[in-house]
Amino acid sequence: MLNRRGFLASGLFAGAVGITPGFAKTKRKKHSTRKRYVLPKRHQPRIVRLWTRRLKAGEIHVFPNEFALYYTLPYRKAIRYSVGIGRKGLYEPGTFFIGAKKEWPSWTPTKDMIKREPKVYKKFAKGMPGGIRNPLGARALYLFTKKKGDTFLRIHGTNNPRTIGLAVSNGCVRLVNEQVVELYNKIPMNTKVVLHPK
Repeated sequence: MLNRRGFLASGLFAGAVGITPGFAKTKRKKHSTRKRYVLPKRHQPRIVRLWTRRLKAGEIHVFPNEFALYYTLPYRKAIRYSVGIGRKGLYEPGTFFIGAKKEWPSWTPTKDMIKREPKVYKKFAKGMPGGIRNPLGARALYLFTKKKGDTFLRIHGTNNPRTIGLAVSNGCVRLVNEQVVELYNKIPMNTKVVLHPK
C-alpha cells in the first residue's frame, strides 16, 4: 500500500492550476457585511511530483487522511486537489472506474441516507433537480465497479467550500464547483479511480 511519503515529493506550487475563489453557500444580500469565502491557499490545486513509479498517468487517487485527490500525469507528476470526504463510518475505500459523467446532475438521497437522517433527507426522496443548490454541485463523476455497476459513490462539486478538508459527506468525494468542472473536463469515461484506505 502506498503511503504519503512514497507518493509525494513536494507540497509547493509548481504552477497554479485554476486558482479558485470559493463562494459561500448562500448569496450575499446587497447590504450584507458577510465576506465572500476565499478558499485558502493550501486548498488550491497544484502540480506535485510523485516519488513512486507505480501509478500510471491518467488515474485518480484519493488519500482520505490528506483530504486530497490526485489526478496523475505523465513523467511522475500529478495535480493535487483538496477535497471533502465521507464522514466516520461512511468512507468506502476501493478501486472503481468512471461509469458516467453528468453536468449539473440531479440528486436523490439513497435509502440508507433517508434511514439515517429522515428529517434531513426524506423530503428529497423523489429527487432534486440539478442546480446551484443541489448537493452534487456543478459536475459529478459516477463511480462504478464491474461487479456492482453504479456504487452510488460520486466525485462531485459542492456549493459550500467551507467543507473542503473535512469528513462531512455520506461517502462521496467533493471539490469546490470551479475545481470539479476543471477535473471533469480532464477525465474521460472509464478512468480508474482508487479510494485509498484511511
